[in-house]
Amino acid sequence: MKIGLVRHFKVAHEFPTGKSVTADDMKQWFVDYDAADIIYGTTLFGVEEWQECYCSDMSRAVKTAEHIFPGTVHQMEELREIPSPPLRGRMKLPFILWAIWIRCCSVINKQTRAEIKFAEQRINKVLDEVFAKGERNVLIVSHAALMVYMRKELIRRGFTGPKFKIASNGKLYVFESRKGK
Repeated sequence: MKIGLVRHFKVAHEFPTGKSVTADDMKQWFVDYDAADIIYGTTLFGVEEWQECYCSDMSRAVKTAEHIFPGTVHQMEELREIPSPPLRGRMKLPFILWAIWIRCCSVINKQTRAEIKFAEQRINKVLDEVFAKGERNVLIVSHAALMVYMRKELIRRGFTGPKFKIASNGKLYVFESRKGK
C-alpha cells in the first residue's frame, strides 16, 4: 500500500514585501490567500496508478486534486489547513516577522496548540477511513502544516517515506507500508 501526499499548487497571492503590516493586514492577507486562485503545475507523471484521491475541501486543494487525479475526488473538511493563530495589535511588522510569530505560536499559544491537537485527531480519522477500505494506493492533497503532522502519523503507523520540513507545492511525497515491502 502506498500513500501519496501532495501539497496544493502554489497560490496566486504574493506575500506583502517592502512594507510593514498590522495584525489586521495579516488577517486580510489570509482571507485573500484563501480566496485566490492557484498556479497550475504539472500532473504526476511517472508514478503508479492511484486508486483513490482524498483532498481538503478548500478550493486550492480541490483544484489541485482535480487537475492531477482523473477520477472522483473525495473532499474532506478534516484535511483543511490548521488555522492561523489569533493576531492582534496595532504594531506594524514586516511580513517575515509575522510568519515567525505564527510559527512560534505552535509552541507558546494555548489556542494554537489545541488546534494542532485537533488537526492530529482529524488526520487520524482520515487515515482510519482510508485504511478501513483495504490495501490500495491513495493520493491525499492537503496543506503544508497538515502534511507535517500527516507524515508523522504515517511513520508512526509503519510507513516509510521522505522527510520534509515544509512540503513543496505540487510535489508528490510517496509513503509505503513496511508490510508491503
